[in-house]
Amino acid sequence: MDRRGPRALGFAAALLAAAGAALAAGGPVVLRAERWLAPDADKVAFLTRQPVECLALPADPQARLSVEIGRAAFRSPTLLGGQAARSGVACETCHRNGRTNRDFHFPGVSGPPGTADVTSSLFSTHRGDDIFNPKPIPDLGGPKAGLRIDQDRKAAALEPFIHGLVTQEFDGAEPPPAVLKGLADYVRALSPAACPRAAEAPIRAGDLVDDAHRALDAARTLAARGDRPGADAMIQAARARLFLLDERYADPALAPDRARLRETDQALLALREAARAGAPDTDRGLADAAAGLTPLKAALVRHEGRSLFDAGRLTAVFEGRLPRRPS
Repeated sequence: MDRRGPRALGFAAALLAAAGAALAAGGPVVLRAERWLAPDADKVAFLTRQPVECLALPADPQARLSVEIGRAAFRSPTLLGGQAARSGVACETCHRNGRTNRDFHFPGVSGPPGTADVTSSLFSTHRGDDIFNPKPIPDLGGPKAGLRIDQDRKAAALEPFIHGLVTQEFDGAEPPPAVLKGLADYVRALSPAACPRAAEAPIRAGDLVDDAHRALDAARTLAARGDRPGADAMIQAARARLFLLDERYADPALAPDRARLRETDQALLALREAARAGAPDTDRGLADAAAGLTPLKAALVRHEGRSLFDAGRLTAVFEGRLPRRPS
């Protein structure tokens, strides 16, 4: 166990500052994902395309719900807590769409791109061992035999592993039982047999809105069951997707879209408080919020060509032909 306490946290803050300084040398960050990008990586390709998700959703409604809960939590920085949450790191940061991230690089954590030291004091005061030993990030959608942890339910190894990852490797809070189960079920549902033929897919605004919608659907079910911590985690997961949309609609011409995104986020924040308090009208509020995502999605998709989802505009930003941070 790493018993250094404040020293470990100071080291973590220093590394975060070093990463920020390295990025600042090339100008302000345009999108948060740049923070974890190898210097020689193709930024535009990385920020506009991603590996396909190899997910086989179960037919059974309850099993499917559990996978959806895990899928949403997998994409939420608040799951991990600590330095990771403050930096915007989620499970998907290293495992893009449940796969791997060959361009991941963070000072003090990565060796070559696509590697990470999971016993670094940067994110953990529990498992920091003062030994720099980065390992390749595994593809969770690849063959199960190539993964270190046995995913067979009978082995009962995956849930304890994920629990340790959240609470010790990243110093996160105790995950709600439904979330921990969901994460394990989501990872088990990733399979090469479920992979489409295409290796990559574009990153689209509509897909992020759909992610938020799926998280809110799960939140409604959990809230109806009286699972307040689980519902809270799902609302936070939905808000995390809205953030990724907000940062790509920074062009002044898209101000109405950004305003609607922020209004939606504030409504979800209020619903989060209502869900945590067990307010009786939470279900209706969540249903209204989910319904409101449909017209929001239509507007965002309609204006996507003016946003930083567009590879051409993103290229123009990096080349200095458009401002990095439109006001």
